[in-house]
Amino acid sequence: QVQLVESGGGLVQPGGSLRLSCAVSLSIFQRRTLAWYRQAPGNQRELVAAISTGETANYADSVKGRFTISRDNAKNTVFLQMNSLKPEDTAVYYCNTPFPHLTWGQGTQVTVSS
Repeated sequence: QVQLVESGGGLVQPGGSLRLSCAVSLSIFQRRTLAWYRQAPGNQRELVAAISTGETANYADSVKGRFTISRDNAKNTVFLQMNSLKPEDTAVYYCNTPFPHLTWGQGTQVTVSS
């Protein structure tokens, strides 16, 4: 069954904002830390941010102060608010659990360009 569904990506100018959403199966949402990853063309997938069930958040140095991860317990959804976007943030963004990962979803494309 589908466990992770990402949405909210798009094309935005440098300095702009986007909010990504990921709907998560209830059984996963309640038990696991959730994270956002991204993969740019030619690069390996990298961890962007993670949030525990107790809502402790951690961020990659490259996004600290610009991105905010959160989770909505009523909607079984994890969000990534991205502000002050830069061209180097361009990538496909995925949500998942830290290792062991679930089956990866399709992701959502974020393109930052003028």
